[in-house]
Amino acid sequence: MKGTVTQIIGPVVDVRFDENLPSIKNALHLKHKGETLTLEVVQHLGLNRVRCIAMQDTAGLAREVEVTDTGSPISVPVGEVALGRMFNVVGDPIDGKEAIGKDARWLPIHQDPPAFVRQSTKAELFETGIKAVDLLAPFIKGGKVGLFGGAGVGKTVLIQELIHNVASEHGGYSVFAGVGERVREGNDLYHEMKESGVLEKTALVFGQMNEVPGARARVALSGLTMAEAFRDEGGKDVLFFMDNVFRFVQAGSEVSSLLGRVPSAVGYQPTLANEMGLLQERITSTTEGSITSVQAIYVPADDLTDPAPATTFSHLDSTIVLSRALASLGIYPAIDPLESGSTALTPEIVGEEHYRVANETRRVLQRYKDLQDIIAILGIEELSEEDKKLVYRARKIQRFLSQPFAVAAVFTGAKGKYVSLQETVRGFGEILDGKHDGQNEQAFYMKGGVDEIASH
Repeated sequence: MKGTVTQIIGPVVDVRFDENLPSIKNALHLKHKGETLTLEVVQHLGLNRVRCIAMQDTAGLAREVEVTDTGSPISVPVGEVALGRMFNVVGDPIDGKEAIGKDARWLPIHQDPPAFVRQSTKAELFETGIKAVDLLAPFIKGGKVGLFGGAGVGKTVLIQELIHNVASEHGGYSVFAGVGERVREGNDLYHEMKESGVLEKTALVFGQMNEVPGARARVALSGLTMAEAFRDEGGKDVLFFMDNVFRFVQAGSEVSSLLGRVPSAVGYQPTLANEMGLLQERITSTTEGSITSVQAIYVPADDLTDPAPATTFSHLDSTIVLSRALASLGIYPAIDPLESGSTALTPEIVGEEHYRVANETRRVLQRYKDLQDIIAILGIEELSEEDKKLVYRARKIQRFLSQPFAVAAVFTGAKGKYVSLQETVRGFGEILDGKHDGQNEQAFYMKGGVDEIASH
């Protein structure tokens, strides 16, 4: 069906169709500056007009331009053709390589979540090979992990290491959705992944900071559609990364304001919880495979009660909080052991020994934190023998939570270490039981398994 543009206000475009109005969420195409510009229908206005949100910049677009209804929502290429490639929100490659042909499989980005009968009810651990994560905030297959942290504390490096580990140890695929973040970071990530050899097992989709709100609001769905195809057709365990959830909400808020909706709390869109639910409900385990998601979450002004992070919290199984204080001590990954946690950390899921070691580790580190003021004022000599022993163990644990990463080897020169869950639990258990009390605490810094310390 053909229509014509009647009004353009920034990224909001009205189109008139004399017959057969396109459905809500349908993609419309028009020619603009020699390129195809994509619009998504969001409202029916009456008098044969529809209101659309543009997925690319509309500068220079004129009224009376001919528009074609594609008859279906925005679609993206899925399957093996997407691996090692970088796309925009509408599935066009942006890595300078050849376009994906129409003979490949393309799926609409608006999908229903899997039916309850297809969903898996088993709580199964997903080993990451990163000690701090596996011990204190274990992932569940098909779970959702929130990655909280300010600028420059190591979110991107942690994400890259997870991509590396899932590719090398699990043979799984990863999908990375860059939502409203810096183009420079997206470019760096692409080249670093190419260098570290994980690109071939990853599909990347970007709608960055400089793009129109429509693209930023939809790019997460484009990435998720690719991940769903790997899960449902290949029966794979897929890791889905989203950087950043806050920008997804922010883009939705911009679209909402452009459409003239009355804002809700703190100026966010009234449909915030619904939009978040539509995205999060599709991330799940089925009987065929799983999508485990890691979502970087920017917390505006460090206010966890802000509606954007607060709405995300209710969907998460694990939270990983990165601490600037630990990063400044040179402890990487800078995962805060007291703030991070997981709903999977129960004896039924992880087993009695893991549960005991994780809780004891937290108790020791919390006590060390409580004693720090006394140590700063009076010195460590004023503590009881029991507390002294606890402090020395806590300092060893703190250093043992650091780990050399394979993707950082290019910068540090230290070979990356993948530590199995069994090895991790044994290592921390031995430190807590005092088996390494005679060792210097520095021997625990940037090590893999506990056996490396014994041979130190």
